[in-house]
Amino acid sequence: MKKRVQSVVNGQALEFECETSDTLLQVLRQNLQLTGTKLGCGTGDCGACSVILDGELVCACLVLAVECERADIRTVEGLATGTTLHLLQQAFLDNAALQCGICTPGLLMASKALLDKYPDPDETQVRYWIAGNLCRCTGYDKIVRAIMDAAPKYALAQALPTETGDRS
Repeated sequence: MKKRVQSVVNGQALEFECETSDTLLQVLRQNLQLTGTKLGCGTGDCGACSVILDGELVCACLVLAVECERADIRTVEGLATGTTLHLLQQAFLDNAALQCGICTPGLLMASKALLDKYPDPDETQVRYWIAGNLCRCTGYDKIVRAIMDAAPKYALAQALPTETGDRS
């Protein structure tokens, strides 16, 4: 059975049609062509499909799309502004905190969710928040360093309104 769902995805109000059994991950990738969110395990164990749903970090493979009526959904595609990388994306590059890229979108979204809630995290908090995101290429030290490097800049960016009056 198909259902129409209205949501805000990366700041844009939109409506999509989906089966009642479709996951948010399926809709993001197949219906909306937002393929940055990756399919890893399909069981919520790897974090590759992490997105921010109404301010909370979730695994998109575990959320039914029909549950997203009037929800605010943020994906990795919503981080950059045009060709300008988000400061978390830049920090990951600067710290060589990525290799194959499968885990990177989920780690970026976990990092954003962390910094949205705790703008000045310590290393223990960072490691706790990314514990649900598996990375087999880099290890976690460079990822933790990237998040720690980005944190002060992120806190400053959150405090300053942008040209549109919004905050990151």
